[in-house]
Amino acid sequence: MSGRLAILGAGGHGRVVADCAERLGWSYIAFFDDNPGAKKPGPWELAGTGADLLASVAGFDAFIIGIGINRIRMERQQALVAAGGRVATLIHPAATVSRHAVIGDGSVVFAGAVVNAGATVGQACILNTGCGIDHDDRLGDGVHVSPGAHLGGGVSVREASWIGLGAAVREGISIGRDVVVGAGAVVVNDVSDGLTTVGNPAREMKRKS
Repeated sequence: MSGRLAILGAGGHGRVVADCAERLGWSYIAFFDDNPGAKKPGPWELAGTGADLLASVAGFDAFIIGIGINRIRMERQQALVAAGGRVATLIHPAATVSRHAVIGDGSVVFAGAVVNAGATVGQACILNTGCGIDHDDRLGDGVHVSPGAHLGGGVSVREASWIGLGAAVREGISIGRDVVVGAGAVVVNDVSDGLTTVGNPAREMKRKS
């Protein structure tokens, strides 16, 4: 792919998104960020704020959200699409994605991630470095699967949930909306909406407000 790509969010996650985009052949990358203290993101241009991008997004070949917070990422993607932007989907050349899997608009699949046959991944998702999405998994919009986390076959993860670093989810498990699965957790039972669960086996710690 070649052309002009806008990235909203100039922090660490956004820079990893930009590196992925470069490897896919995007020839020009510009960052936008609402943080008044945002610094030039490495070799890439810091071109303005989120409002600047909203006003100019139709002039880019595509945009993608480089923000790690799930609900914010989803909301910003929806707003930019409504403003006439075209959202990119990035799959790193070192990722393995079955041709029988579906990856939603605005999602990023990083190096070493594996997405197996029959998996469906929603919009604005992050499949981070070295994670595993097994056969027939269903991920809603805005889900983040952290580096080294693995989902067994037939797992369902509903929108805006976060699977932490190195976590494991047993096959057939259902995880609700806005769930946080802690780093290294082993999930062997279904998890209801809004819960945080940690440990091995994973146990509820608190309900999100």
